[in-house]
Amino acid sequence: MRALRIAVPRGALFGGTLDLLDAIGIDTREVRENDRRLLFEGSGIVTMRPSDVPTYVEAGAADIGITGKDVLMEQPERELYELMDLGYGRCLMVLASVAGPDRAAEALRRLGVVRIATKYPRIASGHLLATGRQAEIVEVKGSVELAPLTGLVDAIVDLTATGTTLRENGLEVREEIAVCTARLIANPVALRLRAREIDELVERIGAV
Repeated sequence: MRALRIAVPRGALFGGTLDLLDAIGIDTREVRENDRRLLFEGSGIVTMRPSDVPTYVEAGAADIGITGKDVLMEQPERELYELMDLGYGRCLMVLASVAGPDRAAEALRRLGVVRIATKYPRIASGHLLATGRQAEIVEVKGSVELAPLTGLVDAIVDLTATGTTLRENGLEVREEIAVCTARLIANPVALRLRAREIDELVERIGAV
C-alpha cells in the first residue's frame, strides 16, 4: 500500500506546513529543493493552491490535507473531516472600510443595503445575513483594498495577518468575523480504511 498522500498548500502556509511535516518525521528536503515540481511520490506529498486542497481530499486524490480555515469556511459543501486545528498561519477574517466615518454603516442607514467587495463571497454574505444586514456582494480576484478606495463598494471582507496592508491603504477594521488557522482535513473513505495510519499521524502532530 502506498504512503498516505498529503495535500500541502503553497503560499503563506507552505513553510509552516513543511516544518510541521519535518517535525513528525516526513522528509521534505525534496519538496524544498524543487520549486516547480508538484508531486513527490517518495514522501507522499502533493503541493497545490490552498483553495484546491479540499477538492483533492474530497475526491480521494489525497488522503489528508492541510489548508486554512478560511478555505473550509468558503467551501462548506465539501464532504471531508476537519481533524485538527494546527495553530499556525493565524489570520483574521475582517470587515474593513475606509478610515474615518463608517461608510458601510452610513450606506445601511440611507439605503438599507451595503456593497461589499471580497474574495470570500460565501463568508461575507453569511456573516452579514447572520447579523441581519442586506448586502450586495462584489467578488474580486485582485487587491480587494482598492475597491472601497475607488468607490466601487462601501467595505470589504478579507483575510489579514497583521493589518498592515489595510492600514497602508487607509482602511480600518470594523468587525472581526473569524480567526483562521491551518487545519488538518481527511477524506472520509481514507479515514475509515486507513484509520490507524491517520490516527498515528494525528498523535505525532499532537506530540509536537
